[in-house]
Amino acid sequence: MAPTEQLEIETKYDVDDSVILPAMHELPGVASVAQPVELDLEAVYYDTADLDLAANKVTLRRRTGGEDDGWHVKFPVSSGERLEVHHPLGRSVQSVPSAVVRTVRVYVRDRALVPVVRLQTRRVVHRLLDADGDVLAEVADDNVTATVEGDEPESWREWEVELVDGDRLLLEDAGELLKSAGARPASGPSKLARALGNRVPSTESISLPKKPLTSDLFRAYAAAQVKAIHERDPEVRRDVPDSIHKFRVATRRLRSALATYRPVIDREAGDEIRTELKWLAGELGVARDAEVQREHFAAEVAAQPVELVIGRVAGRIDDHLRGVYKNGRAGALAALESPRYFRLLDALDELLAKPPVTGDDRKASKQIDDILAHDRKRMRKAVKRSKAAETVAKQDHELHEVRKAAKRLRYAAESAEPVLGDDATKLAARAEEVQEILGEHQDSVVSRDLLHRLALEVFADGGNPFTFGRLHAIEEACGNTSRAAFYELWPTLKF
Repeated sequence: MAPTEQLEIETKYDVDDSVILPAMHELPGVASVAQPVELDLEAVYYDTADLDLAANKVTLRRRTGGEDDGWHVKFPVSSGERLEVHHPLGRSVQSVPSAVVRTVRVYVRDRALVPVVRLQTRRVVHRLLDADGDVLAEVADDNVTATVEGDEPESWREWEVELVDGDRLLLEDAGELLKSAGARPASGPSKLARALGNRVPSTESISLPKKPLTSDLFRAYAAAQVKAIHERDPEVRRDVPDSIHKFRVATRRLRSALATYRPVIDREAGDEIRTELKWLAGELGVARDAEVQREHFAAEVAAQPVELVIGRVAGRIDDHLRGVYKNGRAGALAALESPRYFRLLDALDELLAKPPVTGDDRKASKQIDDILAHDRKRMRKAVKRSKAAETVAKQDHELHEVRKAAKRLRYAAESAEPVLGDDATKLAARAEEVQEILGEHQDSVVSRDLLHRLALEVFADGGNPFTFGRLHAIEEACGNTSRAAFYELWPTLKF
C-alpha cells in the first residue's frame, strides 16, 4: 500500500480524572453523537539520540490498536495543524522501514533512529455527527501512560478535538464547552512533547535586531532558505507538485546570498557551500526542466494547425521528456539519500549557528548599498558583453549571464528589504522584470536545442521532421522577440 496523507486540525486539553465530559450534542451544527468507541492504543516514538525530530517538531511513531494502525510521520504546518503521512504497518517492529526513514531524512540524515518514548493510551472516541450522519469531528477522551527509558512512567488525562468534515467554528465552540467543564489548554503541543519535557533541545529563533549588522541580514535570509530546504525535502520525496522547483529556488537563493555577502562572509567557507549547492541544484534541475518542457510543448503542438502536424510529434516529444523526467527524478532522489547531501545539510546548520563573519562587518544601513552596487555593476557588465557579442550564439550565452546576474540582484535586494524597505522592493521588482523576459529567451534557446536533436533523430529514422522544423522556427521567433524586448526595456530601467 502506498502512503496516504491528511491535514490534521486539532486542539488538545489537559483535564483532571474527576472531570466529566460535557454533552457534545448541544454544540451548534451537531445533530447527534455516535456511540462511544473504546480503543487501547500503543505507540512507540522514534528519534535520534539527540532528538533531532522533536527539536524540529516532527514526530515519527509506530501505532497499533486503533483504526489507523501503521507508521505515522507528522510535520508542523501552522498552529493547531499538522500534516500526517501514514505508511502501512508492515512487518518491521524493531526498526523503522526505509520508506518511512526517507520522509524524515532532512532532519535525521544518516543518524540512527531509536525508540525514545512508549505511549499506552486508553481512548474513548465520541464522533460528532451532522443531520446526515456525516462525522464533523471526533472528541477523544484519553488516559495516557508515557514511558521514557530510564524514567518512571508518567500518566495523565487529556481531551482532544479533531476536525473531520466540520469547520473551525465548531473547533472553537467545542473548546469553549470543554473549558467550561474544567479542561485547560494542553501544556504541550503533543503527547510526545509532554513525555519528553525539557529533554528536547531548544532551537534558536533567528530574527533581526533593530539595528542589524550586514551579517545579520545574511543570516536571517540564509535561515529562511535553509528552512525552505527542510520543508521541501520531504515534499520532493513524496512527489508533491512543484516541490522540486521550490526546493531548487531555495538552493539558488542561498547560493546567491553567499556570493553577494562576500564582503562580510568568508569567501573560502562560503564558496565551499556554494559548490555543494550548485551540485544539488543540478541534480534537482534535470527533472524540473523536463517537467516544464513537457507542459510547454504539449500546449505548443496542440496550438498548431492539424494539417501541419506531420507524424507523431507530440508523442515523440513527450516520450523523450518523460524519460528524462523519470531518470532525473531518480537521480534527484539518489542525491537526497547520499552522504554528500547529508554533509551539506550539516554544513548549513553550522553556517546558521556560526556564520564565518569577516572583519569588515558593519551596520547594514551603512554597508548594504555598496553590496547591492556590486551586483548592479555585475549585471551592467553582462549587458555590455551581450551587446558586443560577435555571433548570435555568443549573444544568447551572454544574455543568459545577464539573467543570472539579474536573479542575484533580485535576491540581494529582497534580503535588504528589512533595512531599505520600498527601495529594495522596487529594485527587486525591476531585476525580476529582467529575469522574466530573459527567462523566456533562455527557454527558447533550450527548446530549440531539443527540437533540433529530435528532428535529426526523426530524419535518421526515415520520418518527416517538418513539424519539428516549424516548431524550431516558432521558438526562434519567440527568442528574437524576447531579445528585442529586453534591449528596448533595458534603457528604461534604473539600476
